[in-house]
Amino acid sequence: MPLSTPERDVDPITGSDEAELTSQKKRSNSDATEYPRRRATIACQICRLRKTRCNGAKPKCQLCTDLDAECVYREPGIKLDAGDKLILEHLTRIESLLHSSLAGHKPQLGLSSTSPATSNDTNLGSEDPMVRLPSAVTNQMSAAGLGSWANPPPSISISTMPKVHTTPALHLLQWPLIRDLISRPYDPQKLLQLEMAREPIRMTPNSGFDLTNAPAYIRAFFDHANVWYACVNPYTWNRYYRIALAQGFQEGPVSCLVLLVLALGSASRSGSIAFIPADGEPPGLPYFSAAWTLLPSVMMRNSAIAAQCMILASAYLFYLVRPLEAWTLLSNVSMKLQLLLGNPTRVPPQWKELSVRVYWNSLLYESDLLAELDLPHSGIVHFEESVDLPGRFGEEDDSDEDTTDDREIDTTQCTEEPAGRDELWYFLAEIALRRLLNRVSHLIYQLDRPIVSELDFQLSQWYESLPQPVKFPLTQTPLSNPVQTVLRLRYNACRTIIYRPYILAVFENEQACTDRGVRECCRRCLDATLRQLEQITSHREGHLPYLWQGALSMVSQTLLIMGATMSPVLSTLLPPPLRVDAIISSVVAEVERYSHLAPSLKLSADIIREAENRRQICLRSRGLGI
Repeated sequence: MPLSTPERDVDPITGSDEAELTSQKKRSNSDATEYPRRRATIACQICRLRKTRCNGAKPKCQLCTDLDAECVYREPGIKLDAGDKLILEHLTRIESLLHSSLAGHKPQLGLSSTSPATSNDTNLGSEDPMVRLPSAVTNQMSAAGLGSWANPPPSISISTMPKVHTTPALHLLQWPLIRDLISRPYDPQKLLQLEMAREPIRMTPNSGFDLTNAPAYIRAFFDHANVWYACVNPYTWNRYYRIALAQGFQEGPVSCLVLLVLALGSASRSGSIAFIPADGEPPGLPYFSAAWTLLPSVMMRNSAIAAQCMILASAYLFYLVRPLEAWTLLSNVSMKLQLLLGNPTRVPPQWKELSVRVYWNSLLYESDLLAELDLPHSGIVHFEESVDLPGRFGEEDDSDEDTTDDREIDTTQCTEEPAGRDELWYFLAEIALRRLLNRVSHLIYQLDRPIVSELDFQLSQWYESLPQPVKFPLTQTPLSNPVQTVLRLRYNACRTIIYRPYILAVFENEQACTDRGVRECCRRCLDATLRQLEQITSHREGHLPYLWQGALSMVSQTLLIMGATMSPVLSTLLPPPLRVDAIISSVVAEVERYSHLAPSLKLSADIIREAENRRQICLRSRGLGI
């Protein structure tokens, strides 16, 4: 069901009134606190953080010389957002404490009382020992590739998905305890190799499609599908539909767009594709096949509506569990957007808002793919700082000669009422969470600094700023709202990744868990992991955009729990064995239900089924199994 709109909308990122957001589609300079712009002034990081004038001397400025501190200059074009600044501020303070310690002082490496992490009881405060890992633990984490003892290269923005990271599911198969549950090693690139070798999608020649149910599919799209993408203007939809009818759905980007909306609307009504018989036709495929025949000519256009069509086509490919085909289209979208956004005059004012929304769709879904597969980066992220956050569509947006038709238009099949709501809450929340997930992937595996508390604090702040219609309870209460359900799953996935390095530290050495802080971090990781798996069928709510990503997330979290049951220390942090076994069995069954949809999912299902069999054998040999 669509979300109701209250009188006052609230931006889930900043918490400000929606009226404030809609009145300014361009961010003013006063808003730069959250998304600061580049500055021409050359200054090192310490001078920037201290807000002091830097003399720009190299290799060290005067202030860094006086402080005997490392002087690092950012390369031109690299930004720091508010979250990055908070982290760097804490790291700068921690480095100064380390220097003091080397000079003979032994201060605690906790966050100061002014740290935001101490203001939220869901996080670890200044008295919590988790921010002070024992040297043995940090040495193990460094050996495992989790600590580089150096800041990320200054030329890399920590709000982008790193090119090298260890979050994908198959990387966990190299961890101690978990690797004992599989009979042979797997190359982490195996999932990508399977998808590359996959047979291309096959569609029957366009033999026509039925428009009888078109009104129902359109309503379903705006009620249940557009909330994930927010890139179709409900105010101009009826005009687009009339144009497509007049064109006989045979030409142009408008016809392609309408056909894709019908395809996604049909798919959104039918539930998870996992329950469609393997030899059955996926819902919406006739519309998608018709749109597919128009895509080659649409791809030749360098316009916002052409990019919009390709975003929706990639969305349907995600629904079909075709991640590489979706990535191919997204890469083309990225090139178009970089061309269009490279010069502000290339995007007409009426296409500005659409371009912004297409941009964020492209960035979000590319990040999701890069989190699971080792794919080339398109470069779209380099425009992140110059692209506004989405505002509101206007009734006059998307008006252009590219969408008009001089032929007689049949107006009998659609009304003049807006086709649906212009829903932005989920979209904005997902943008903020994706940025945090990318930041986590950079920092948690490349720094040995105690920043876990800060990252968890930022995740809690994201949650606290969610407006009520999309704010989910932190309990495991079943939800009837799919948007809340998906956001809760994404929240717990992020929290798991934040704390996951501590699980690896204990896998490497059980004695690490004797440290109270390490044990608490492991408990938080396992708790977030179980929250994703306890109600496994809730993942079906995100079947349209997230089935493939969700299935791989299930596999990762299940392997983590399996490994924890094999650890004498970590197993004490888990629920009773019978309950854990039931959770694992339900995940194995759910992933097997998806296995016919993609070779990468089939391999994933085989891996966790084998791992569970070997786990049970091992537990029985210890007298612990059932």
